[in-house]
Amino acid sequence: MARPAGSRLSDELPDFEPEYFARRDDADDAEFYVLPRLVHHLDQPARDALTEFYRRTIPDGARVFDLMSSWVSHLPEDAEYASVEGLGMNREELDANPRLTDRVVHNLNRDPRLPYGDGSFDACLIALSVQYLTDPLAVFAETARVLAPGGLCAVSFSNRCFPTKAVAIWQALDDPGHAGLVVTYLRRTPGFAEPAFEDLSPCPRTDPLFVVSARHKPSP
Repeated sequence: MARPAGSRLSDELPDFEPEYFARRDDADDAEFYVLPRLVHHLDQPARDALTEFYRRTIPDGARVFDLMSSWVSHLPEDAEYASVEGLGMNREELDANPRLTDRVVHNLNRDPRLPYGDGSFDACLIALSVQYLTDPLAVFAETARVLAPGGLCAVSFSNRCFPTKAVAIWQALDDPGHAGLVVTYLRRTPGFAEPAFEDLSPCPRTDPLFVVSARHKPSP
């Protein structure tokens, strides 16, 4: 069940410093993602839990944006959406994703601007990849821009990552800290309502899974 992000997941962090977003491998991400990785980053129970979250939060007919997409979007196979646009780093991975209706290769750490108009989507999904953003507030600002009023931004994450590419602040935090960090990103981005947190972890001894989500709110 969703709950407001309370004190345990607070955004009482100091102002972000550049070193928070340093990485052990600071080479161009295009080099790292030149080869496709057609592997799952969650075990099956956790993947099923993410799919069920999408089933109950994204209505049929929605315009869906799979940001930082790959070869699988975890969307319900029987759900019918108006479109599912995918933006990711590897063309072969995107081409292998049967849910996508359109595909764009784009490096957000080189250019956080999104090639879409204002209010283009009803839901933006950032699955298992927020830990790689070196300018997250710029990306979240763009996410708010391309979402329609009331649109959902859902950020899911586990305890897995490519350690050489995850930013330093992510690697310094535990699971509650990761949730608090994503809450901070959303709270510091104009255009989002108060975030909510859900622990979707299926059961002990499987991959943990968490989601922080927020709705786009129109300007007053």
